[in-house]
Amino acid sequence: MAFLTAWKEAASKKSDRRPSVSSLHEALDQCMTALDLFLTNQFSEALSYLKPRTKESMYHSLTYATILEMQAMMTFDPQDILLAGNMMKEAQSLCQRHRKKSSVTDSFSSLVHRTTMDQFTEEEIHAEVCYAECLLQRAALTFLQDENMVSFIKGGIKVRNSYQTYKELDSLVQSSQYCKGENHRHFEGGVKLGVGAFNLTLSMLPTRILRLLEFVGFSGNKDYGLLQLEEGASGHSFRAVLCVMLLLCYHTFLTFVLGTGNVNIEEAEKLLKPYLKRYPKGAIFLFFAGRIEAIKGNVDTATYIYMKAAYLSMFGEEDYKPFGDDEVELFRAVPGLKLKIAGKSLPTEKFAIRKSRRYLCPNPISLPIPALEMMYIWNGYAVIGKQRELTDGILEVITRAEEMLEKGPENEYSVDDECLVKLLKGLCLKYLGRVHEAEENFRSISANEKKIKYDHYLIPNALLELALLFMEQGRNEEAIKLLETAKQNYKNYSMESRTHFRIQAAMLQAKSSLENGSRAMISSVSL
Repeated sequence: MAFLTAWKEAASKKSDRRPSVSSLHEALDQCMTALDLFLTNQFSEALSYLKPRTKESMYHSLTYATILEMQAMMTFDPQDILLAGNMMKEAQSLCQRHRKKSSVTDSFSSLVHRTTMDQFTEEEIHAEVCYAECLLQRAALTFLQDENMVSFIKGGIKVRNSYQTYKELDSLVQSSQYCKGENHRHFEGGVKLGVGAFNLTLSMLPTRILRLLEFVGFSGNKDYGLLQLEEGASGHSFRAVLCVMLLLCYHTFLTFVLGTGNVNIEEAEKLLKPYLKRYPKGAIFLFFAGRIEAIKGNVDTATYIYMKAAYLSMFGEEDYKPFGDDEVELFRAVPGLKLKIAGKSLPTEKFAIRKSRRYLCPNPISLPIPALEMMYIWNGYAVIGKQRELTDGILEVITRAEEMLEKGPENEYSVDDECLVKLLKGLCLKYLGRVHEAEENFRSISANEKKIKYDHYLIPNALLELALLFMEQGRNEEAIKLLETAKQNYKNYSMESRTHFRIQAAMLQAKSSLENGSRAMISSVSL
């Protein structure tokens, strides 16, 4: 095997200019100090601490870029996203220089053997996991820019290399040939972060996308992914806090926005508790603490004021409008406020713009309940549904809107508006325990399918909500049929990717319940 000889020679030539293990240990200690600064809200100080060595140390460069990426994920600012992406790309290039000429992904079939494993210095094996992490985080930034999963797949060979590297490093760690280095806990923590992130993310993808990815070698197991992240979170490694954050994101957001809302609050609180104790004023952990309280229903109505214009439009003519603005003018301004990130608009922004176009004509027909519709887009009804009084209040608003539509003249939006009202009314009735009435409202949308002109997203979502209702009643076989119909029969509608995520999560849960012979425990979804 000539390439092995060349590999050894290359490693020998590089050895004199590679930092020592103690240097690697020092870099990791410094990066953990920087993370500590970041988690105590000393954002600028953390970056300043790292910056002098970002051109020479892969861990300094990776940590610097990771902090920028976390900032971008909190602000959604296009410049923050661009800066984070550029820095992560630089970090990836630096990691590449520290890797072996023949990398893990090139020849892993022989890596598990002692003779090949001995050819890797500890720094080189760390370079592999850092390189894979850079690719993974760049993919996350791509997803942040656009929820369309095609944009995620466009990462192509880079994402696949990251996945393959993590998969093979995971096999290495579990191999009897694995030799622990001085900084093994940081290396192993990195492997658990990547393996856990990939398995968890892939397991949540819609079937149609998952099948495509499986064809090119991807696969995901949710339980294994969660186990890896939990083990990574419990370890004392550089990546432990990243594993915790990813788990908190999963428990408090992904299971709601992209799943069925069957969240493990106790686990989220358990993960968060030591970090709140250590960083009592840390913005990130206070944010998650607030999110957990919101899931529990400990929020006020103001949480749901998403759009000033949407709420203004729901005031009556005799009501005092607190902002002094005209909702029609606000709606008309929305299309001109489009914000593009890397040339693409956010899906929720696209939705808002499309709905606002109704107001561009001289005599616009008002949206019936736009704020309550936006609450549905973010799956906010499960939080409201925990408070009967709030749910009753929203049902009253929806019922009044329904009565106004019935009394008003027919127009090109009439059927769409009536179906929207039926969908939201069905949700409220479901949470109030009036399941038969809820079912009737959901079914009425499918009955009017051919009459809907614009809001085609209502049809698959009505099928999804009816399926979730059936799952609560243990009617899992019926639910699966509805979910299959929603998944296969409808395309090119608003917020399609998000709906497919929820369909996939519900499908897995319904099938699991059938296999276990038990009723699915559904708590539905919220923001």
